[in-house]
Amino acid sequence: MKTRERFTIRVKKSEAQKLKGIIKRGESNARVITRARILLMKSEGRTNEEVSRGLGVSTRTVTNVIKRYLESGLSRALNDQPRPGAPKTIDGLARAKITALACTTPPEGNSQWSLRLLADKIVELEFVESISHMHIGRILKKTK
Repeated sequence: MKTRERFTIRVKKSEAQKLKGIIKRGESNARVITRARILLMKSEGRTNEEVSRGLGVSTRTVTNVIKRYLESGLSRALNDQPRPGAPKTIDGLARAKITALACTTPPEGNSQWSLRLLADKIVELEFVESISHMHIGRILKKTK
């Protein structure tokens, strides 16, 4: 099945030199190097299918890199945008309270705080609505 070539590009000489430098140095991650190769091969007039076969990527990847280059420039075509990730569910104050509670003496009948015991007590004291013992462990691991 043959797809239509929707985008053709002409890379400026300065950009071509930069792309060749990225490929030659090999210090960037593999995605950036592959994207640089895509741009150089497309600027030589190769089809999306030729580029995808030559580099072992999908034609959709080739199309996406070209589209980003035309819309936003070289930097955006080569690099991914930062991903924000999930927002923090437990703020710094709650983390400090958790750490402080872990440093106190454990309840009667226990020689030390367990993560599960801490999780139950934290919810009981309403520091947070809910929390797993594993999350408690990660919070305490980050403190000294």
